[in-house]
Amino acid sequence: MIEREITQRVSLTAENGGLNHAALGWTRTPLHDTSGIPGRGQWGRNKRWEYWSVMTPKHIIALTVSCIDYLSLHSVWVYDRATGEAIDTTVLSPGGRSATLPASLGDGPARARTKKVTLDIDEIDGGTRLRGTTPRVSFDIIADRPAGHESLGVVVPWRRGGSTRRFQYTVKDAARPAHGTLTVDGTALNVPEGSWAVLDHGRGRWPYQVWWNWASGSGIVDGRVIGLQLGSKWTDGSGATENAVVVDGTLSKISEELVWDYDSSDWMKPWHIHGKRADLTFTPFYNKHSRTNVLVISTRTDQLFGTWSGWVLDSTDERVSVDGIEGFAEDVLNRW
Repeated sequence: MIEREITQRVSLTAENGGLNHAALGWTRTPLHDTSGIPGRGQWGRNKRWEYWSVMTPKHIIALTVSCIDYLSLHSVWVYDRATGEAIDTTVLSPGGRSATLPASLGDGPARARTKKVTLDIDEIDGGTRLRGTTPRVSFDIIADRPAGHESLGVVVPWRRGGSTRRFQYTVKDAARPAHGTLTVDGTALNVPEGSWAVLDHGRGRWPYQVWWNWASGSGIVDGRVIGLQLGSKWTDGSGATENAVVVDGTLSKISEELVWDYDSSDWMKPWHIHGKRADLTFTPFYNKHSRTNVLVISTRTDQLFGTWSGWVLDSTDERVSVDGIEGFAEDVLNRW
């Protein structure tokens, strides 16, 4: 596949509110102006969110601020890796009043304000500050952005009948060193060195039903910081992929639709993701399984957390080992 690298600021949407075809491509740093989302005339199809996952040696933390036009969804999830206890607080509220989301990534804060969940995501010098409170959990975590650190931005078009009315802009930012404090049931816990944060930033107009795979990994291998970013199904046939590897902050785009082999009857079996430029095995240790069925919304998520092994070719065709880094791989079916 040949994918175009974008190196200058560009608007995601055209003057008529549809997709700006000059925005098709990928970036190493966020360059897309997404202020045209939600826009008029497309109510119900606009999806905006900020999702962060933080893996520490003892806990996994996930937080979401999102608005999908007719409702907002905000959540905080914490998993204790020693005890296996998971604490999930998710709030659905009508419309978008409980959500504050920046027009474009980095243009302002993201906030959620409900009785059970409060979230604040703020860009600061050298990183992003993540804060949240629920009845049992609170946290204040910094996801560092080292100098020169690159992330993958991609515009994915869905074509039907020769038109492109549905499209998505995503930024996937792996291997962000994290530190701070997590408090569970009044006990303060350190988020120590060796913790990693991953961002999924999304702005777009979606079809009602979408099936996707997403996978990520972060860690240190042979003294180098490795960030792994993979995706499938929702990008198939679009001319775009969301596959990349980041080594010491430098991103290499993987312009290949990789093959995902896994057993949906036994999610805990090792996953094999492979192609000409990658041969990867993901070994899960926990499945975050969830289902939602509320009015017009139905979701099924199996997000597996585990350990990566194998290799990826970077842009110089050097084999990059990912042996031992941790992360997740997921299979999601959404009707929304």
